Amino acid sequence: MSSEEARPAPERPSGAGRPLRQLTDPKTMRAVAHPTRLALLEALNQRDPLTATEAAEMIGESPTNCAFHLRTLAKYGFVEEAGGGPGRRRPWRLKHIGFVVDDSEGETETAHAAEALAKLLWETWLGRVSTVNARRSEFKGPWQQVTSGTENVAYVTPEEAQQLNAELRQLLDRYRERLEEPSRRPTGSLPVEMVLFTYPLEATRPEA
Repeated sequence: MSSEEARPAPERPSGAGRPLRQLTDPKTMRAVAHPTRLALLEALNQRDPLTATEAAEMIGESPTNCAFHLRTLAKYGFVEEAGGGPGRRRPWRLKHIGFVVDDSEGETETAHAAEALAKLLWETWLGRVSTVNARRSEFKGPWQQVTSGTENVAYVTPEEAQQLNAELRQLLDRYRERLEEPSRRPTGSLPVEMVLFTYPLEATRPEA
């Protein structure tokens, strides 16, 4: 099984917590496979709720463009209106803590849509890693020390690799309550992204 999981960053308070959404519909996958829409989901994870104007300031797009993409995300169930905005203020919030997409179903419309979304996610993550690596010397003190890369090799079966990924996600989920409830974040904490890639090492070697 091959899957991509996107959990951008911190989120709004929620008593019951929000689920991780499983994407199965190709139209929904294609709808979210857009750089601006992914950026909006990440912005909402950092500050939720947001208006189109507030989101525009965070991601460097125009308010009109952000409003259009927020409405599209709402159409496909990724965001919803938060309500309570004074006057014409129209804030939006996330409906899920993140999403999972499976691209292992062979030559189907769903598989092609999942592959396109996975490609965009990988490119987005790798782009950020490259940016951070170029700026790492600017970080101060302990943040420079923890901003690092780790490489490990293990001989496992596909089933064992899947189980290992599940166990690692469970370990990281110990901090999930801080994503859901900002008041639980300790002083001095920042949103830290950890991206896990799993692949057979043979695939990196030159073809014969």
